[in-house]
Amino acid sequence: MDYNSQDGIRKLPYSVSAEHALLGSLLIDPSQLTYITALVKPGDFFIKEHGQIYEAMLTVAAASHDIDTVTLMDLLEKSRIYDTRESAEAYLRLLTESVPSALNIQDYARIVLEKSALRQIITLCGNVSEKAYSESEKPESVIAFAEGELANIAAGRDTHNFQLLTQVISEVYERLQKLAVDPDAFEGIKTGFSEVDRILGGINTSDLVLIGARPAMGKTSFALNIATNVALSTGKKVAVFSLEMSAEQLATRILSSDALVESPSLRTGKLSETDWARLAESVNRLSGARILIDDSSNVTVSAIKAKVRREKDIGMIIVDYLGLMQGERHTDNRVLEIGDITRGLKLLAKDMNVPVVCVSQLSRGVESRNSSNRRPMLSDLRDSGSIEQDADSVIFIYRDDYYKTGDKKDQDAAEASDAAPVAEIIVAKNRHGSTGTAKLNWIGKYTVFRSVERGLTDADAPPEYKKHAAT
Repeated sequence: MDYNSQDGIRKLPYSVSAEHALLGSLLIDPSQLTYITALVKPGDFFIKEHGQIYEAMLTVAAASHDIDTVTLMDLLEKSRIYDTRESAEAYLRLLTESVPSALNIQDYARIVLEKSALRQIITLCGNVSEKAYSESEKPESVIAFAEGELANIAAGRDTHNFQLLTQVISEVYERLQKLAVDPDAFEGIKTGFSEVDRILGGINTSDLVLIGARPAMGKTSFALNIATNVALSTGKKVAVFSLEMSAEQLATRILSSDALVESPSLRTGKLSETDWARLAESVNRLSGARILIDDSSNVTVSAIKAKVRREKDIGMIIVDYLGLMQGERHTDNRVLEIGDITRGLKLLAKDMNVPVVCVSQLSRGVESRNSSNRRPMLSDLRDSGSIEQDADSVIFIYRDDYYKTGDKKDQDAAEASDAAPVAEIIVAKNRHGSTGTAKLNWIGKYTVFRSVERGLTDADAPPEYKKHAAT
């Protein structure tokens, strides 16, 4: 059988001898199939006939039968892969004789996988070329498609295997010993809010954390406060993907929160000397915060993954917000699309070993409930129950003052009070620990949350800032 291409045409990468040796090794030692099946798929064989034989082996093994020439011949004949039983027997004998033993089966599998990956890359390049020639999509979309598919090819070559329980237990015991000496040794990433961290135990790497709230509750500000705290405390990069606000708007919010300068003043440029002094200090302090901002409006999970892969030392990914994200596949069913997105974000966190914090808007069901029961619940998550299922932690923001702004008496009382409005940070789901509620001060004019115990302690802060610190 001649597998060579015609003259002048490059042939696809493949190795007939490696495919022969791999199948022959499995016939000699069928017990190796347990390891090989986690790596090699029927489609990884270049010769269609070899893929069919391998698939027949998997079928026989799934039926709890022994793999040998007799069981395979019977199945291959029934599947009409070979015209006669004799031809099937002759080819299986050829495979067995092509390799002396199964000792090097992992090397044979590696060669088959490498050739398969190269063929997939060639096919992908053809598809990318067709998209580019068609001019029907923007370059950014074609690039995101290419990077996403390359990542899928890389993921398909994962050689991660089972771990022995005894080995894992040993690692856990070693970690406990280190924690006994240094309790902070294995803590998750801290949000910067002590009350929240006490409940969460910090945010673990590979976690998907969802921050949900109704509009104007401060969910974007809370996410940006966390981003700033993490960037400054860890020294790592924090990637912020904003689908709703521009990079300039985000930078203005971050400056307002850190410098304690009112947002309207930053927008209009009407700043006092004290404002300019605090801004100068803040700019100097934030120069050490490696916060990366992407304000593209058509972000997908694969695009996020492609962009993050280019960066080194990423400590956290923040997405604002879920409702504006696009799915990889276009569908009229938004529930299914959101489900695909949340699963993709969870896999992104797991594959990159970086926590992903995603902001989400809650349904209007919160508003329709009795005024004494408007605290968010997991059932208020918008569009899909998969959000609750995929997220490791779900955090809601609730402010009682938000629902009382229309009451003149409450407004007068709030203005006469020295206390900053209290926001409840409700940890409604925590896969790694407890749930509960933390209380923070919300200072809307600075778009900042602060721990009640910490308050606002800047000596140069405005008078109302100092009053908040004393409460």
